[in-house]
Amino acid sequence: MTEGLIVVVALIAFAVITLLKGVRIVPQGTEWIVERLGKYHSTLHPGLNIIIPYLDRVAYQLVTKDIILDVQEQEVITRDNAVILTNAIAFIKVTDPIKAVYGVTDFSEAIRNLIMTTLRSIVGEMQLDEALSNRDKIKARLRESISDEAIDWGLTVKSVEIQDIKPSPSMQKAMELQAAAERQRKAMVTQAEGEKQSMILQAEARLESAQRDANAAVTLATASAEAIKRVTAAIGTEEAPMRYMLGEKYITAMGKLADSQNAKTILLPADIQETVRGLLGKKG
Repeated sequence: MTEGLIVVVALIAFAVITLLKGVRIVPQGTEWIVERLGKYHSTLHPGLNIIIPYLDRVAYQLVTKDIILDVQEQEVITRDNAVILTNAIAFIKVTDPIKAVYGVTDFSEAIRNLIMTTLRSIVGEMQLDEALSNRDKIKARLRESISDEAIDWGLTVKSVEIQDIKPSPSMQKAMELQAAAERQRKAMVTQAEGEKQSMILQAEARLESAQRDANAAVTLATASAEAIKRVTAAIGTEEAPMRYMLGEKYITAMGKLADSQNAKTILLPADIQETVRGLLGKKG
């Protein structure tokens, strides 16, 4: 009796375990790959599914929602031998579970390495300035380059974003030194241009001043000549008017000399009396 009860309990337990092994409830957003005797048999979709216990087994459980892959930061050398640091993030979706599990060992790692190598190749064809300023162009070329490979692995690349792209610390320091040198060069050029313009303006000012002085001298000489002509015409051959005019100018000049604030001592010519007699037309 006791042995029979044990057998019955064992059979019931075996039946329950077998039933549980044959019933599979797949969550929404996932798909399960079933293998029968080591070979692909079917794909279980979300909901209640029945498999044959002991013959079938769930070999892979795939997420069919969008998968976020973070591509680690790496050093990339540009065409002009500059080192920059860049990383990316990819959004992929499993569209063919069979290819995803049997087409590649680890599709997540495969996509991540494909992005890294493709990114190095794309940036390696660019100059430093072009790579730093064309993030959208790099992103578009990157997505286009990996799409065909992703399809072969049963994946769809929905988007690839460049998270960061920047010069390496050593390169950034070199760029800062270059920028400082460029600013200093521009300042020196500006200063030189200013000095050049100043010298040109000073030379032009001196030239204009000299021209005006020359014009003034010519004008003064012309006026003096005209005055002499008029005086000569007015005086004629008479000496008395001429002596009178010269005496008047002589006395006026002596008066100005005496009135000068800087004049401490006034020196008079020794022959002043003879000069005055001569101007007045008298003989000694």
